Amino acid sequence: MATPIKTQFFEQSKRSSLAQPARGSLHTFYPPEEPVPRLRLVYPIVLVLGTPSLLADQVAFKNGDRLSGAILKSNAETLVIKTVVAGEVTVSWQQVQEVQSDRPLHVEFANGKTLVGKMTSREGRLAIVTNTGAKVEALKESVVAVRNDAAQQAYERTKHASFVRGWDGGLDAGLDLTRGNSDMRDFRFALRAARKVGRDRLNLFAESFHALDDVAGARPHNTADQNRGGALFDRHLTARFFLFANADFMNDELQDLNLRSVLGGGLGHHLIQSDRATLDLLGGANFTRENYVGIQRNLIAGQAGEEFKLMLGKNTSLIEGLAYFPDLTDPGNNYRTNFGLSTVTRMAKWLGWQNNVTDTYVTNPPQRKKRNEFVFTSGLRLAFSN
Repeated sequence: MATPIKTQFFEQSKRSSLAQPARGSLHTFYPPEEPVPRLRLVYPIVLVLGTPSLLADQVAFKNGDRLSGAILKSNAETLVIKTVVAGEVTVSWQQVQEVQSDRPLHVEFANGKTLVGKMTSREGRLAIVTNTGAKVEALKESVVAVRNDAAQQAYERTKHASFVRGWDGGLDAGLDLTRGNSDMRDFRFALRAARKVGRDRLNLFAESFHALDDVAGARPHNTADQNRGGALFDRHLTARFFLFANADFMNDELQDLNLRSVLGGGLGHHLIQSDRATLDLLGGANFTRENYVGIQRNLIAGQAGEEFKLMLGKNTSLIEGLAYFPDLTDPGNNYRTNFGLSTVTRMAKWLGWQNNVTDTYVTNPPQRKKRNEFVFTSGLRLAFSN
């Protein structure tokens, strides 16, 4: 026990701020015992709490830069991390050398399984330490998404959302009119919509192009009458490989095609995946039924193609696709090709200008009908998101 000390209040108040004034002129107090060990316990706690890197997720880049913060989410191409200084930052996985999370993350694999734990990533491999202490290692390519708790909750809500929600796409419209020596009307409408939930993606499309020559005695009166629609569904097996199923329907009055129906499927591969460009390769087979005026055909065909997307600057995107369908049931080497090229320049969040080129080629059309159908259109695009 410490020894009591008596001193004048005025003198003691100058010597020690630990002394408390009493009502009398004399004051007895006891100095605190062993204050230094308490400070020794406090200082390490302050240092730990004041060191951001000890309590933050770390992202190291191939050029030597580093980011500290909280990993929010990632997909096969990008990683989003929230920092104190710069806010949310989106980086490309191709530039990342190493990742280390201080907080548990939800790691979703291409086979549909999800693990929760702290994650490290280096040189194309991941290691997840779960809450039970188990360590699971896997290839980076086998992971399709990484989410924090908030992003995982938002993702779970989308999985159970109504089918009418979660769509992104655009509505195209174009119109040409001529008057005077010519009297023509051309118009095109098109709809494209996409919905992605987890490993699944669904694309829908429909387009209609008509051209009329209203000059008296013009033959034919309809100079173009083409309608097409369909769907493409794919499910990822890994971050780069996916299965797909497609349905395509088309009619073309001027080619005497009442209806062509295509039902097929196959395997796809993401050959290029980056923030600016993607290139997908597809291969498989389909059943094709063609109903021309006076001709009906049922055939098994192969299908091989590619889809390429590229950002041309900040507001313009380019989309190109080519598909080849050889007839596997006819030794005559007949085939069909579809080619499409479009550019979209965004003028506002919901408005853009689009240009489209499509070409359909068949080797065996009805007699006196041309093999090629080439269409170029341009007009406005109204974007939507639900």
